[in-house]
Amino acid sequence: MFAFLQRLGRSLMLPVAILPAAAIIVGIGNGLNALNLWPTVAEFFSTAGTTILDQLGILFAIGVALGMAKKNDGSVALAATLGYFLTTVVLGPEKIAPIIGMKPENVDAAFEQMNNANVFVGMLVGLIAAFTYNKFSETELPMALSFFSGKRLVPIMTAFFCLFLIVVLLFVWPPVYNAIVAFGKWIIDFGAVGAFLYGFFNRLLIPTGLHHALNAVFWFDLAGINDIAKFQTGDGAIKGITGRYQAGFFPVMMFGIPAAALAMYHTAETKQKKRVYGLMLAGAVSAFLVGVTEPIEFAFMFVAPVLFVIHALLTGLSLFIAALLHWTAGFSFSAGLLDGLLSLINPNANHPWMLFVQGIIFFVIYYVVFRVAIKLLNLNTPGRGTNLLADPVEDAENTNAPKNTDGSKSVSKYHQTASQILDGLGGEENITTLTNCTTRLRMELDDNSIIDEEKIKSAGAVGVTKSGKHSTQVVIGTHVQQVADEMEKMMDDKNI
Repeated sequence: MFAFLQRLGRSLMLPVAILPAAAIIVGIGNGLNALNLWPTVAEFFSTAGTTILDQLGILFAIGVALGMAKKNDGSVALAATLGYFLTTVVLGPEKIAPIIGMKPENVDAAFEQMNNANVFVGMLVGLIAAFTYNKFSETELPMALSFFSGKRLVPIMTAFFCLFLIVVLLFVWPPVYNAIVAFGKWIIDFGAVGAFLYGFFNRLLIPTGLHHALNAVFWFDLAGINDIAKFQTGDGAIKGITGRYQAGFFPVMMFGIPAAALAMYHTAETKQKKRVYGLMLAGAVSAFLVGVTEPIEFAFMFVAPVLFVIHALLTGLSLFIAALLHWTAGFSFSAGLLDGLLSLINPNANHPWMLFVQGIIFFVIYYVVFRVAIKLLNLNTPGRGTNLLADPVEDAENTNAPKNTDGSKSVSKYHQTASQILDGLGGEENITTLTNCTTRLRMELDDNSIIDEEKIKSAGAVGVTKSGKHSTQVVIGTHVQQVADEMEKMMDDKNI
């Protein structure tokens, strides 16, 4: 299980690497808005950045699929994309309403979270797509169905597996979602303790996407709190109370997360620090300026879950302190510097500058706690141990490649055919591009005059067709996909 989480954590590096770019684009838009400059340009940047952040679900589906599959292959990415849209669209209010015999407006609010930002569903679909690829990418179907063999079978099987996922979520998702909403309403009257519980579970639920259910209770008008709108407009605001479910996030997002990033950088192995530096710096800047914390959180969430629990506890503590002392601030986007500065001039805020003081203290706490925990527990955060920010695809190929009993890689039954065709084509150094259609290999060669047609035909090819000085096609038959895959493997091995 631990190894699985390690590998999953590395798989998330691909989509996580995109998030700082989104945060920077949003930051430009929010900065222009704050300065009241070029409103059209500001809206353009804000819309562009939030659009990326609104696609986290599909990004994580593709990232997990590629990282957990045994080979970096476009078919697994296609399968993940297909599976994700199938799952989220069918479970959306508009599509699910006629299936369950309701009008869209009467469908359970839980299904409104089935959108392109649902990271939990994205990860599930990514795992399904990766499993399907690992299981069926080399499967051969009977001759009549041979066109759908191998990689073409992966998206098809993923779609069928996602149908089962849809049925499970249809029954499981609403009660879980509604239980979290009920929990949020229950802790409303707990004052500062309720703020602690909200902060703790808000972070803890991030991987599932169900933190949105909790946010709806405190930030919006689901239970009458409406913390964000009241703080921004002043309508119904109570000084020192309104904003309590936002204020405690500022010390964590602006100071705590960058401190955690610094601790992970300082504890990384020396040879890995340059690779860790880029990710941690970009994530820390996005957290501080805009309050986008996912690049850092997902970097340790699965590879070192104990740190994520600590992070959730510290977030709850931050909200508890701010609520207890009636320090309030608010945000329109997230708890970053831009919204923090705007809170300083908002008349509904109460001692918002104290949150910056609290933030400095939390910077020290986060750094010390994370660094001690990483060292003491020998956690595999980015740049440490087996989690050296290695390419998850390369790792998958090394660990998942089928082995013979003597430990060597097993040889496909198409190995000899592919090897002989490769030799007949003049070797891998003569091949510029290699693709295939339904029955034939299509290649661009440096020089097609040197190919040995007899050797290629003796390998089982039906025929060879040349076009000009460089284009060549080899007619194989319905098992062309398997031969092409084997040739690609041999070419990759020789180029390493």
